[in-house]
Amino acid sequence: MSSPDDLGARLARRHADLLVLDGEVVTPSGIQRLDLACLGGRIVALGELRGHWSAESTLEAAGLHVLPGVIDTQVHFREPGLTHKETLEAGTRGAVLGGVTGVFEMPNTAPLTLTPEDLAAKLDRARGRAWCDHAFYMGGSAVNAERLAELEQLPGCAGVKVFMGSSFGDLLADDDTVLRRILRHGRRRLAVHAEDEARLRERRALVEASGDVCDHPRWRDPQSALMATRRIVEMAAESGRRLHVLHVSTADEMAYLARHKRRVSVEVTPHHLTLCAPACYQRLGSLAQMNPPVRDEAHRRGLWQAIRDGVVDVIGSDHAPHTLEEKARPYPDSPSGMTGVQTLVPVMLDHVHRGRLSLQRLVDLTSAGPARVFGIEGKGRIAPGFDADLTLVDLAARRTITDDWIASVSGWTPYHGQAVTGWPIATVVRGQAVVRDEALVGRPQGAPMAFLEIP
Repeated sequence: MSSPDDLGARLARRHADLLVLDGEVVTPSGIQRLDLACLGGRIVALGELRGHWSAESTLEAAGLHVLPGVIDTQVHFREPGLTHKETLEAGTRGAVLGGVTGVFEMPNTAPLTLTPEDLAAKLDRARGRAWCDHAFYMGGSAVNAERLAELEQLPGCAGVKVFMGSSFGDLLADDDTVLRRILRHGRRRLAVHAEDEARLRERRALVEASGDVCDHPRWRDPQSALMATRRIVEMAAESGRRLHVLHVSTADEMAYLARHKRRVSVEVTPHHLTLCAPACYQRLGSLAQMNPPVRDEAHRRGLWQAIRDGVVDVIGSDHAPHTLEEKARPYPDSPSGMTGVQTLVPVMLDHVHRGRLSLQRLVDLTSAGPARVFGIEGKGRIAPGFDADLTLVDLAARRTITDDWIASVSGWTPYHGQAVTGWPIATVVRGQAVVRDEALVGRPQGAPMAFLEIP
């Protein structure tokens, strides 16, 4: 690692670690054809740099758009304990191949992430194996509620995640008393999986009787999501706590959340924006099974309208792989979850191509939005002084997503065989190109993300 004096001398000599040349760069001022100089992990210059700067390496970006590095704020990489489904190495490798430069990983591993020791163990496992930058959620639970103000401030912690439904054991927090304890202890934005567990238990008999995965959105109906979302938003208002509602799947929730945006941020996923019931279940079976479920066209339209209206702050993949053997179990015993981190960028670029959102809006949802909502230090935009995290994409490239391309240990994608327009070509993490011409290069050098202090 270079010393500050070395970096200062190289800056004075205009000698960068990496020059990115002739790209269409998405900056806070708009899309401009610019060169970028990256030094010491950060962006140090923008403009016409060819011939005026030298560098250890260069990336020719003519014909490509250069986006701020994409941050996926919801992934399940299953390590420790469930590495037959996914690992930190494979998950982050898939991330950078898909143009993602940073991830927030979830606490439902084995053991659960509930203590400083659990977090430290994950950070240790990621060291030297993670291809992208990362942070890990602490689970919010009855067993650690009073410690959460301390736990959420630990280095490498993305914040606190609460499961109101779709979890088990110490990670399930479906009781109002426990939820209020969690809300009272801490200041960072609380991420929530909002499904009403009591209603889900009552309605499980519907799918046990039918055994039909097409009934998944009937079991986990829109009311179960809206009930939980209303409940947690109202409780958070009592304590003044800010919330982040994950994977919102219904038009009803979006209409409700639009009235509570001062303290509540909103995530949607590519699969809720792309897949549609009942066709996805008829075609994919349990490979389309997620919690909350993929719903019908009316709800999908509601999610897109919420993007247009500015209600949505973040797109996260909810990458949650299971093996094909596990997914083949008879429904409803088949597990919910699918891969998604590697396909987030190409799937969303195809939506840009089809005119459903602008490239600038996509950047806000995947880079600037995550940095703003979670207070990620030094990330989320292309500007001098910010981390040199870059996602280089070809908006005109036509590709077909296939299982063979997926790096996940699970080895499959619900988008197998889907043609898309728009593709990640190169990925730069803190000034180091880890993907060039769609191929992995170098070695894993991902590091824990840092977060701004809460005032």
